[in-house]
Parts: sequence; structure tokens; C-alpha cells
Amino acid sequence: MGGSVKVGDKAPDFTLRGQDGHMVSLHDYAGSKNVVIYFYPKDFTAGCTTETRAFSENYQALLDMGAEVLGVSSDSAETHGSFALQCGARFPLLEDSGGTVRAAYGAKSSFGLIPGRVTYVIDKQGTVRHVFSSQLKPKQHISEAIEALKAISE
Repeated sequence: MGGSVKVGDKAPDFTLRGQDGHMVSLHDYAGSKNVVIYFYPKDFTAGCTTETRAFSENYQALLDMGAEVLGVSSDSAETHGSFALQCGARFPLLEDSGGTVRAAYGAKSSFGLIPGRVTYVIDKQGTVRHVFSSQLKPKQHISEAIEALKAISE
């Protein structure tokens, strides 16, 4: 597992544990929903809090666009639970403890040591339609996702 997932690639499937203890698989959404997956470095850090709150504030709009949101970091499901409450996240925050899903997507580290902040928009057929990577612009991830979803629906 590895490489760098690009627009047009089939999104690697995965199953990870969410903050509520339930297992979530990408294939659960196949054929029914677009999926926005955002990889973020760490719960309770400034940029990740800003990013997760932005996705939380826009969650209903994303649902209305036929999309589900999945946040992924290496923090534990228990930590994700507290973080989700703090940020008002009603979507799954998934535990990628060994970083295997991050590696499968090729969500690179920033500055050589911080896990990267990368968002992937995946259509109902499982094809990656948009990739946005920016460690320093956490709020831009939601606007990029919304624009990509608009393009998919056109």
C-alpha cells in the first residue's frame, strides 16, 4: 500500500474505527454518496480544530450535496470522541493508528515530520475527483471540497 492517489484514480478502500466505536468503510458509500475524506495531523491542535470546525459548520450543506465527510488522523477513537464534541463534528472521525490509510492515499508529511493536511473528494463510483493539500490553509479545505462537489453534480 502506498503511492500518491491522484484525480482519476480509484480511491483505496479502507475500514477504520470511528469515535463512536463503529467501523466505517469507504465501500459503504459506493453508489449512494460522494465522500469527502480529509486527513489531518492531530486532534486539538489549532489548525486541525479550525479545519474540523469548518467542516462541521458546513456539514449540512455537504449532506445536501449528496456527500458524507470522513476525518482521518492517527489519534485514537477515544481522543476523536472528545475532539468531535469540542468541534461539533457530527461526522465520523476515524482512527488510522498505524497510518496505513494515509500511506495508501499518499497523504504526505509536511516539513518532513508533520502528518499532511490533505482532502480528497471521491464520487459515488469511487473515483477521486479532487485533491487539495495545504498544511497552512485549513479553512480552504472546505471551500475546495464544496467547489469539487458542485463540479461533480454539474
